[in-house]
Amino acid sequence: MDSLSDLLGRFPHPGEVVWIGRRPARRADVIPCTEVTALVGGGLEGDHYAGRSGSRGVTLVQAEHLAVLGALLRRDPVDPALLRRNLVVSGVNLLALKGQRFRIGTAVLEGTGPCPPCSRMEETLGPGGYNVMRGHAGLNARVVTGGIIRLGDAVVPVLAESDPEETFTR
Repeated sequence: MDSLSDLLGRFPHPGEVVWIGRRPARRADVIPCTEVTALVGGGLEGDHYAGRSGSRGVTLVQAEHLAVLGALLRRDPVDPALLRRNLVVSGVNLLALKGQRFRIGTAVLEGTGPCPPCSRMEETLGPGGYNVMRGHAGLNARVVTGGIIRLGDAVVPVLAESDPEETFTR
């Protein structure tokens, strides 16, 4: 029988980065880009959180939740730029990465906890936007190893590098 630790470290397949954005200043528009540099102990180069230490260096949101948010708002899937997150990831449950280290491109991040919605969601999504985001707002992460993150990069738990067959179920 598998231990809880074994189960927590096993994923059906890698995720994928499908959108990247930087926020150059607080309240500034999010700038979509094709690659970013993750800075150790900070965030993403060119993002207003860069250079700050802490658990919110990089923010991620689940691509699959964009359609859920749109449905809750009774409109099309939400544009990721409106959510003010850095990375949109598809194919892996982001909350399962809380407390885990994972590689994206040449960077290693560690999921530090859920990323709560901010009051700006009322402005960008409309009345009730804050509550629509609750439970779908994503994950905060800190940068453990700096590196380049590009569109299309796999999101792979660090455990997968030592024995991929134990991490991914085929």
